[in-house]
Amino acid sequence: MQRIGLGRDLHRLAPGRRFLLAGVEIPCEKGEIGHSDADALAHAVIDAMLGAAGMGDVGEFFPDADPAYRDAGSMLLLKKAFERVKSGGWRIVNLDCVATCETPKILPYREKIRAALAQALEADIGAVMVKGKTNEGIDAIGQGNAVEVLAVCLLERV
Repeated sequence: MQRIGLGRDLHRLAPGRRFLLAGVEIPCEKGEIGHSDADALAHAVIDAMLGAAGMGDVGEFFPDADPAYRDAGSMLLLKKAFERVKSGGWRIVNLDCVATCETPKILPYREKIRAALAQALEADIGAVMVKGKTNEGIDAIGQGNAVEVLAVCLLERV
């Protein structure tokens, strides 16, 4: 049996914060704002994966009201979520993600991001894709004030 899940995350950007995608820090004047380290890609992947497994969402497992997750590393949260999905009898078939922001450019960091996700999810790097897009100057994302990530995850019962 196979199941598919969709994840989405959006974070405002502010000066003085790190810009992270799958734990990979990308040089940028602004970074994500959030309770944890605000890694929008990791959060979207968690939602996609948990959704595919029928297990809930990132906010349910790692609530932003819980001080235990203050400044938490989102890749650690991703690994914890994956362990739950794996213990439920699922494995990753593939993962496809789109990160939308005006800056920074994602392409120079794509392979490092793919490798980080593949390692965390015990998947072949060929099963993981990350693409960068812009919003062409439209809305908060296009004005450089936010980043949005969409992720689609296909799981297969082991």
